[in-house]
Amino acid sequence: MTNSPQVSIIFPVKNEGNNVKLTLNSLFSIKTNYPIEVIVVNDNSVDGCCDFLSSYNKEDIVKLVHTNGIGAANARNLGAKTATADFLIFCDAHLEFEDWWVDNLLEPLFSGKTDAVCAAIAAKDDPKAIGYGQTLTATLRTKWNPKRLNLFETAILPGGCFAISKAVFEDVGGFETGFKTWGYEDVELSIKLWLFGYRCHVQPKVRVIHLFRQSHPYKVTFDDVNYNFLRMAYSHFNTTRIRKCKELIFNEKQREQIEAQVLKDGVTRQRKVYFQKRKYDDNWYFKKFNIPF
Repeated sequence: MTNSPQVSIIFPVKNEGNNVKLTLNSLFSIKTNYPIEVIVVNDNSVDGCCDFLSSYNKEDIVKLVHTNGIGAANARNLGAKTATADFLIFCDAHLEFEDWWVDNLLEPLFSGKTDAVCAAIAAKDDPKAIGYGQTLTATLRTKWNPKRLNLFETAILPGGCFAISKAVFEDVGGFETGFKTWGYEDVELSIKLWLFGYRCHVQPKVRVIHLFRQSHPYKVTFDDVNYNFLRMAYSHFNTTRIRKCKELIFNEKQREQIEAQVLKDGVTRQRKVYFQKRKYDDNWYFKKFNIPF
């Protein structure tokens, strides 16, 4: 085994308070056989949450990247671009880890059983409440899958903790580069992976503990979330599903303004590229996972 990193663990960070330090302390306390590098993407935090890294005792392993507020999706993309390893793990910056989680999460990738894999995610205030990947409801909201004992397919990879090869990540273009502040990053990437012919699984034998917050520590507007929602729809869905997505934005004036901006920002060109590249269409995806939309 070489000392060069075999996996890059990417943490997007924005106003995380003490969570970044607690998360890294947990990460470096666990056992793993794989050399890792850590990339912290500080997306214009104003609370000094990354200041401790200037004197952190793992600074040879941790890379700190500063941005000017590029949003959740592009912060992750920048982390991937900075990564030197062939395998990436994307993690929220408010997690606790257990021994061998890296090794067990990567095993299905190394053995060719899947192309992207997420951990089971437990709630910090109730560790027995565990979600096993996600699917979508009739209104395209995410909901957690029930427990299963062994590796299984999932419609959605929660962004809180999942692994993917850098080659696959780059082949699908990473997270949506046109998204605004926050919203639908994980959903869009998961749909894109499946439509492009890749497989997404849950490894239920790996558990991470996640701090679920009541609100964001930064401003997220409904307009930005709805923009991302419609951009995702125009990128991947047929015209009937696009219409249904628009109907889920109840304010007609807001809906028209957001749609006009999405179209102005060139989503139809992206749609054409995606439709030419993909292996399956959205009917296949919704039927495969029995999503009534």
